Amino acid sequence: MQKILIIEDEAAIRRVLVKILAEESETYQVEEAEDGLNGIEKIKNSDYDLVLCDIKMPKMDGVEVLEASKKIKPEIPFVMISGHGDLDTAVNTMRLGAFDYISKPPDLNRLLNTVRNALDKKELVVENKRLKKKVSKNYEMIGDSNEIQQIKDMIEKVAPTDARVLITGPNGTGKELVAHWLHQKSDRSGGPMIEVNCAAIPSELIESELFGHVKGAFTSANKDRAGKFEAANGGTIFLDEIGDMSLSAQAKVLRALQESKIQRVGSDKDIKVNVRVLAATNKNLQKEIADKKFREDLYHRLAVILIKVPGLNERREDIPELIDFFAAKIAKEQGSAKKEFSTEAVKLLQEYDWTGNIRELRNVVERLIILSGNEVTKDEVKLFASK
Repeated sequence: MQKILIIEDEAAIRRVLVKILAEESETYQVEEAEDGLNGIEKIKNSDYDLVLCDIKMPKMDGVEVLEASKKIKPEIPFVMISGHGDLDTAVNTMRLGAFDYISKPPDLNRLLNTVRNALDKKELVVENKRLKKKVSKNYEMIGDSNEIQQIKDMIEKVAPTDARVLITGPNGTGKELVAHWLHQKSDRSGGPMIEVNCAAIPSELIESELFGHVKGAFTSANKDRAGKFEAANGGTIFLDEIGDMSLSAQAKVLRALQESKIQRVGSDKDIKVNVRVLAATNKNLQKEIADKKFREDLYHRLAVILIKVPGLNERREDIPELIDFFAAKIAKEQGSAKKEFSTEAVKLLQEYDWTGNIRELRNVVERLIILSGNEVTKDEVKLFASK
């Protein structure tokens, strides 16, 4: 059912509109509000697919209702109902976000076409939001254990905000998957997601990598170059293994977080950036702070939200699902039929000590698929999956 709210102070016009809509489609569920204040209360307490709203009303006019509703539920399309003297105001409401307007007395065809088009638009908006929130299959987070469900719940709460997140956990647990979920479920998902592995970049180059440089800043700086923060403008930057970042680079990252400004290496010109920062580490940053290897003020800037990703040994109940997921993915990559694992083989793999976590499990699954027969058995696990 598609819910339509009519906000109109004249009872006769409300009755006409209800009758027209009821005759048009059995899928329309129509509710009424006799004035703007009552209309706003209904919008607050219920979900509507469309609002038909009169402009001239006592207590609260249609323009005020439209503006208030856009703050509460901006996705609801509004069709304004205008008297002859309200046409200029009706046109102005479209600048404020109204979908369209119809004149009194309403022309039947014009009214129904406008209603259909507005409802179609609402469906498109909802579908676009759904697609926007759908995470790419490349970054699926597999598992239904309590530990993983808690992380998924946390992501749902945190992703729509711009809060900075520090993701911790051992190597191979999937910290980058959490970062991608946070980005793809955020309002920044249409912007870039820039990843920087701080451990893979030499300390003398990390500042240039993050903030860019100007020509002549150092020996090999042959031209101006933008850094990762500029590339991530309007989106998200993911600083992986941030515990390996040099103290001088940490100071510059701190300034970027505090002031939303950066300076390219060799320049004193400020560049404004609008970036959400996600960071990850396998190190104990509290110990790093105590050892004077990590700035405490940067830690508190990064760790607005803390998400700890558990090791695979802490979520063994997810292993059967992970094996099935990797088996299907590897089969697709190799263009072959998916190879099944026997119940005994899966049970044995659940008992292993997975020091390399999910990354190690994926490698073992691929090895077993390549070296085993039509089905991966317990004996083949003993033979080929040994450390």
